[in-house]
Amino acid sequence: MRPNRMPAWPSSLFAAVICSSLGPTATAQSQVAQKEVSQTEIPLSVIDWLGTQAPAAPTAKLRPEEPPVTQTALVPDVAVQSLGAPGPREIGLVPPTVTGLPVQLWAGSDLESLKRLIALMPDLHLPAAQALLYTVLLAEAGAPGGKADAGDALALARVEKLIARGALDPALSLIEQAGVTTSPQHFDLWMQISLLTGTEDRACAMLSASPFLSADYGFRIFCDVRARRWENAALMLNTAHALDLIPEPQLALLDRFMDPDAFEGEPTLPQPRQMDPLSFRLFETIGEPLPSSTLPRAYAVADLRDLAGWKSQIEAAERLTRAGALPDNRLLGLYTDRKPAASGGVWDRVAALQRFETALGSGSVEAVTKTLPPVWQAMTEAALEVSFATLFAAPLSGIPLTGRAAAIAQEIQLLSPGYENAAAQMQDDTIVVRVALGQLPSARPAEVMQAAVYDAFNDAAPRADLVAMVAQDRLGEAILNVLSLAHKGARGNARTLTDALATLRALGLEDTARRLAIQTLLLDR
Repeated sequence: MRPNRMPAWPSSLFAAVICSSLGPTATAQSQVAQKEVSQTEIPLSVIDWLGTQAPAAPTAKLRPEEPPVTQTALVPDVAVQSLGAPGPREIGLVPPTVTGLPVQLWAGSDLESLKRLIALMPDLHLPAAQALLYTVLLAEAGAPGGKADAGDALALARVEKLIARGALDPALSLIEQAGVTTSPQHFDLWMQISLLTGTEDRACAMLSASPFLSADYGFRIFCDVRARRWENAALMLNTAHALDLIPEPQLALLDRFMDPDAFEGEPTLPQPRQMDPLSFRLFETIGEPLPSSTLPRAYAVADLRDLAGWKSQIEAAERLTRAGALPDNRLLGLYTDRKPAASGGVWDRVAALQRFETALGSGSVEAVTKTLPPVWQAMTEAALEVSFATLFAAPLSGIPLTGRAAAIAQEIQLLSPGYENAAAQMQDDTIVVRVALGQLPSARPAEVMQAAVYDAFNDAAPRADLVAMVAQDRLGEAILNVLSLAHKGARGNARTLTDALATLRALGLEDTARRLAIQTLLLDR
């Protein structure tokens, strides 16, 4: 009855790690295969098949029945690429066999439009929408327009969005696969992620060996001090002071990092208005760590380490789990790590979950009936209902509950990954149960949002402009637009919700459409 607590990424992120580790091997095998083919099928010389005699001179007269070589006098489109320039790559952590998305995901899209769509994507709150976004961002796909530089630029935009959502582990894997030496922007982004995850040793070693990789003096000074290259660090720090190469708040931090004894007894430095990973790490290094609760979500990852207190770890884990950036089992492990030493806030959630887990492990119907409503209320207040359902729906399914506890258990089943099988056991004509089964209730509901969902699964037409993008190899762009529509729809715009759900179904994303509909109707976001 006790759920597994071993850390496990959500399906898309776990697959990303596997694919990332297998990628080079698969590529190597492909290259070997290509080499074998080339050695067996291609002549030793590119002109061997011409024979030893000179080719005959072309005839001056074409055969009358030969078709014309062109239909118009217009200049044809010609692709141009510099000799020696790298070809476009398929960048991504999750292969098409896992995502179900084609490698031509971005092929027909304009780079600037994609970057704008990704950057302006709203902060999605529904787990089904979050899962689809992660799938698109991590999918293995070619470059927009088949241009290598466009693929590299798009990789940066994808990584930046993953960072904004707090998904630093897949962001780190993706930027490394894209190539940290591809450009200074790639390296600087790699360094920022490394600083937030505490894995900056590799980045510093690479920067020390190749200083041209970054123009950021702060990174170079930080790495030189860590490597005890005091003279280099002092020279660059003095140069930065003289030439204003580094913002003043960061300079003050580097001064203390370089010579902490000189500032002993001085008042603590104020938190800068615009936080960056290097400044955040410097505050921690000089003994003045900052709380992550008021900072962007990516900084919460630092509080997951054992250096932070248990309460800070739980709050950071809840924040990241709500964004779909942390495995549910990781949160459960923190909840049950020890007994709460206080009450109120996060401690009440910890106590409620521990009591429920104990009751579930005992197999007592009475104990589960008593502890389920309080823990469900606590999870609802923390907006963690889907994570709780993912963890506990299966063990709850075998307990014969009644009354309020039974109603909660049914809701948990519908919010879990096994929603369709659970709905098949329910004798219910409500819109939520029917949508879970891919069916429609006997009558159109009167409530506005329920009616919007009913229409989407009945006869509502999808957005024609978004569906047309598929034929243009712009599926990724279409999905990003649909996710923005779904976000607006879930917040109360019934017409937009119908458009989003109907379009998802037309794009072949039936499971996502059902889960989005269920979560929209059951969750208060």
